[in-house]
Amino acid sequence: MIKAINNYFNSQIKQQAMTGTVSESEHALQLATAALLIEITRADHHVEESERLAVDYAILEMFSLSDKEAQELVRLAELEVRQSTSLYEFTALVDKQFSLEQKIQVVEMLWRVVFSDGSKDKYEEYTVRKIADLIHISHRDFIKARHKIENELVNGP
Repeated sequence: MIKAINNYFNSQIKQQAMTGTVSESEHALQLATAALLIEITRADHHVEESERLAVDYAILEMFSLSDKEAQELVRLAELEVRQSTSLYEFTALVDKQFSLEQKIQVVEMLWRVVFSDGSKDKYEEYTVRKIADLIHISHRDFIKARHKIENELVNGP
């Protein structure tokens, strides 16, 4: 699995970083975020197609990737999630390397995935809360992110 991630970074990330289109830290955020999004789909032990589509959409929209790049990123994130032992592997990277605004954006993306199937399971909410805690998002910002996404779903963006 490490080899697959290294291959992806070598073929996609380093090439784009050398051309100046995307930095390596941005790609690290992409992989960590994708892994957290995959984790949230699994929180209630039942992955809905709407959740998978929400992950794909979030990755495409947030990172402006091509379909092929997004598919590869999701594939690598799924591999990473299957072999991970905790959320810490992903949250530590996000917490150490990214701004408060980026962290809040990650929490908002998690909420979008949670609400994509039309309901919010207690395990999904717990997982978003746990991720928010691990990336040092205040309870206030956690609630604001949730309300923002809920309001967008009711009123539109």
